[in-house]
Amino acid sequence: MAEKIGNVLFLCTGNSARSILAESLLDHWSGGLFKGYSAGSFPKGQVHPMALDLLRQAGMPTEGLRSKSWDEFSRAGAPTMDYIFTVCDQAAGEVCPIWPGHPITAHWGLADPAAATGSPAERALAFREAFRILETRIRYFLTFRFKELGRADLQRLAADAGKQ
Repeated sequence: MAEKIGNVLFLCTGNSARSILAESLLDHWSGGLFKGYSAGSFPKGQVHPMALDLLRQAGMPTEGLRSKSWDEFSRAGAPTMDYIFTVCDQAAGEVCPIWPGHPITAHWGLADPAAATGSPAERALAFREAFRILETRIRYFLTFRFKELGRADLQRLAADAGKQ
């Protein structure tokens, strides 16, 4: 019998950079163990071009990435999430929808590269740093012994991953 693929939703306010990077990174590094999704409480409506450029340069998947509302994932018929990670402080403090299936949640906050100012090189550096942090957290998350651990242990480890 085929093993169930886990669903992970990355939440941010604008869903244009951090959550998009995380979605792509998880899809790349999980080897099919997980499917990444991303959404925002107030989506910008488009993915930040620097996020897409960075993902392409790194050889990460970009097909199908789009800025969307978290409402898509709280409706009937939406994929049931196993994990939900907020990647920005603002989204972590907002009242979230009630998620079907009682997913494990954790806060993985980091600076918004889309808000970076300065020269094009400085802004690109902000995107690379967000990418690096998210990649570290996701690769750590993927080391968990999911089949062997109980919910409380997975919850604790998921929260720990946000400190990586």
